[in-house]
Amino acid sequence: MAELTELADDRALLGRTSTAERVSDILRSRIAEGFFPPGTRLSEDSIGGALGVSRNTLREAFRLLTHERLLVHELNRGVFVRVLTIEDVQDIYRTRTLVECAVVRGLDEPPYAVEGLAEAVADGRRAAREGDWKGVSTANIHFHQELVALAGSARTDELMRSVFAELRLAFHVVDDPRRLHEPYLARNREILQTLQAGDRDGAERLLAGYLDDSLNGLVEVYGRRVADGAQGIG
Repeated sequence: MAELTELADDRALLGRTSTAERVSDILRSRIAEGFFPPGTRLSEDSIGGALGVSRNTLREAFRLLTHERLLVHELNRGVFVRVLTIEDVQDIYRTRTLVECAVVRGLDEPPYAVEGLAEAVADGRRAAREGDWKGVSTANIHFHQELVALAGSARTDELMRSVFAELRLAFHVVDDPRRLHEPYLARNREILQTLQAGDRDGAERLLAGYLDDSLNGLVEVYGRRVADGAQGIG
């Protein structure tokens, strides 16, 4: 399979000190990229062979990703990439609102280190010009990761890395990514400009409205896909 050949290219990332954590990092990235879509059954033999790792190492990586809610183990069936429910999506956004708004609210006095935000905005606009809506989605996630990074907290970064990876499971099920992501290119830029102007309170208000609208839009399109049978993927 072409997919497994591509996955085998990741073997070099493991180095000589292969660990379950490194395997889980690779698989997490591949799941986030849509390489393994929601509902996909993950074959121990195929993936272990592609990465050149033992069955025990791979099972430990699966366990770690199951703990992060990216995978689910079904008795007598195997391990699958998780398909989110509407309730999962709503809970993800509750977490995002709590954390992201708190990060902006807790910023010190300006100027703020928004270079990473600016880069993500530029990447998103470039991807949109090229019609690369998957790239727009990636740039959007990058924007919010950089926003969270303004807190300067490794623990918060780690928490939200998992939340954003889980969110992308929903994005991969949506059948019209342009409709989902295009409206937020301008809104990302507006938040960036507001922070550049030193208006922390204004940026928080924009972000709160942004997340509320994003949730409503995603629930609408994602719910329709689930109703049409998205849970049967794979």
